[in-house]
Amino acid sequence: MTKAAAPHGDSLNLDAFFGDAARALLLLVSAFPRPVILQVDDIYRVEETDEFGMHSERYLACFAALQWLAEEGYLRYEETIRSEAIDQARLSARCFVLLTRPRPALSDTGLPATLALEQSSVASELRAGLAERSSAAVRRTMLTLMATMSGLADDAPPNEDCGQA
Repeated sequence: MTKAAAPHGDSLNLDAFFGDAARALLLLVSAFPRPVILQVDDIYRVEETDEFGMHSERYLACFAALQWLAEEGYLRYEETIRSEAIDQARLSARCFVLLTRPRPALSDTGLPATLALEQSSVASELRAGLAERSSAAVRRTMLTLMATMSGLADDAPPNEDCGQA
């Protein structure tokens, strides 16, 4: 059993979760529609195990984030590889659409149409937030995506299958 985080650590824990989830989803968008091995090393960092063969709590939290994304319908995968990766991972159709469709509020930029469409997507917002190292921007964008995926957002499409196989 994992011990609960201290109250002051909640924000850091959530920032790590949102960052890991954003990086994982962006890796899957860039590979779409091909299934890939999604490794914690590519999302968090390469980490050696301790003398008992165990990874750090932070490393395992990243792996748990991947599993949570699958459980909630953001992605699918065939199997886990120890506590280090998920194999044959790909985005659900619903998540792919939500990550790549233009957001109307952001699409009127005066840029050429193709570039404006790309830069107005949730995926583009996540890339920008990660590049700027802005945990607040990543959190805000991930919460918007999560609200839409769960049907809690005002502009959420119907939540019929939520990407489940």
